[in-house]
Amino acid sequence: MADGGTKTSFDIATVAGLAIGFALVIAAIVLGGSPGAFIDIPSVLIVIGGTAAITAVCFALGEFLGAGKVLMRTIFHRSRNPADAALQILQLAEIARKGGVLSLQGHLDSLQSEEYLWKGLSLVVDGTPPEEVEAIMRKDMNATIGRHQKGANIMKKAGDIAPAMGLIGTLIGLVQMLGNLDDPSSIGPSMAVALLTTFYGAVLANMVFMPLAAKLERNSGEEELLNSVYMVGAVSIGRQENPRRLEMLINSILPPSKRVSYFD
Repeated sequence: MADGGTKTSFDIATVAGLAIGFALVIAAIVLGGSPGAFIDIPSVLIVIGGTAAITAVCFALGEFLGAGKVLMRTIFHRSRNPADAALQILQLAEIARKGGVLSLQGHLDSLQSEEYLWKGLSLVVDGTPPEEVEAIMRKDMNATIGRHQKGANIMKKAGDIAPAMGLIGTLIGLVQMLGNLDDPSSIGPSMAVALLTTFYGAVLANMVFMPLAAKLERNSGEEELLNSVYMVGAVSIGRQENPRRLEMLINSILPPSKRVSYFD
């Protein structure tokens, strides 16, 4: 049987992309000769604090507090090559074809790392009708997709709010500046707040929140594809269909570069 399973891997692209992006911005600031001018506590409070507060308003408290776990899923991502999963399913289908569905009982323990596949095949071995197996697995998959989408929505909402908070900070700075035109010493600090809040908001939205939302959606799509392969395989095995037909069904799901030729 094909070995390997879903593995938690460190996503170097996410970390390296963020690090390089911020390094380039910091380098441009330092080369400009005045890095201290880009540090302003009121601007930080307005943008970061305001973005966190307003994002919390948009979601339930538990969802918002779980944003940290959502972020970790972009760095430590559980993934598996769908072609390997397809080969594993086809091998299991051959075993069930030759020895009957109950012959899979001895293979369930080795599938513990693939919780979704293990659940589907356990239902099949227990004699659950294929239609019911498909309904249960599809409901489970849709619930998982919904949880992932909620995490991406939190990042997207924060990405929408951050520039708006930057604009609010800009307006505050301009009002302060225009209200103290008779005091030249106050014009500089007010202008700093006005400009830096816009800068902070743009950086957070376009270099942190929106890229992380895109990565979460990408990871969710990858997991959905993998679970679709598992669902089709479990249902086909439950129906005791020919594994060759299952191979065609799976290849209709997989992208061209991931399709398998198990029986050739």
